[in-house]
Amino acid sequence: MAHLKGHWQLLLLTVLVFALWQTPVVVPLKILIVFFHEASHAIATLLTGGEVISVSVSADQGGMVWSRGGSRFITLTAGYLGSLLIGVGLLVAATRTRADRAIMAGCGVITLAIAAFYIRDVFALGFTVGTGAAMLLMARFFGHAPNDMALRVMGLASMIYVPYDIFSDTIARSELRSDARMLAEEFGGTTTLWGGLWLVLSVIVIGWCLRYGLGRSSNLDFRQQ
Repeated sequence: MAHLKGHWQLLLLTVLVFALWQTPVVVPLKILIVFFHEASHAIATLLTGGEVISVSVSADQGGMVWSRGGSRFITLTAGYLGSLLIGVGLLVAATRTRADRAIMAGCGVITLAIAAFYIRDVFALGFTVGTGAAMLLMARFFGHAPNDMALRVMGLASMIYVPYDIFSDTIARSELRSDARMLAEEFGGTTTLWGGLWLVLSVIVIGWCLRYGLGRSSNLDFRQQ
């Protein structure tokens, strides 16, 4: 009970995210999570020696990366697991450090850099430029607590959405042209096999984060700025 008391704000935040998930209120947050997914593909491509042609996200919460070269196995795997690690990183950084404004500013700079170099279509450009600018403005003009809470929302939403998305795209609807489907076509196995493996890994990572990443208490003291 004492352990739960130290994390009641995150529990409440989780309930609110789930309660509002099917409403228009969180649509920008959903598109941001898709952006994290696609950015993970792009970063993995660059890190494995490939070339990113363009990155896109859409209003209906879809996304795409056009690229050449790089490790297909790593880049295909990086979408779901990369966005999971981004979510975990943001959440742990928010709850365990006071560098929230710097982290928010860094997120804004990276988002704007991706927009400048790789975004080509109008909606994706508007979304990424608007989001990146909003992150920089928040880091500049708001204090520790608002930035901390925003990072928690972004991190928590990305982290908890990944297992659901994996299950929906690769197991419940295995006929979809998902990352797991392409991985199965190119490297063997089945869509469900790769999706199931990613699902298990995501649950393990989330379990580690909840057990060891948050500390004894993650509650935010709004009196500290």
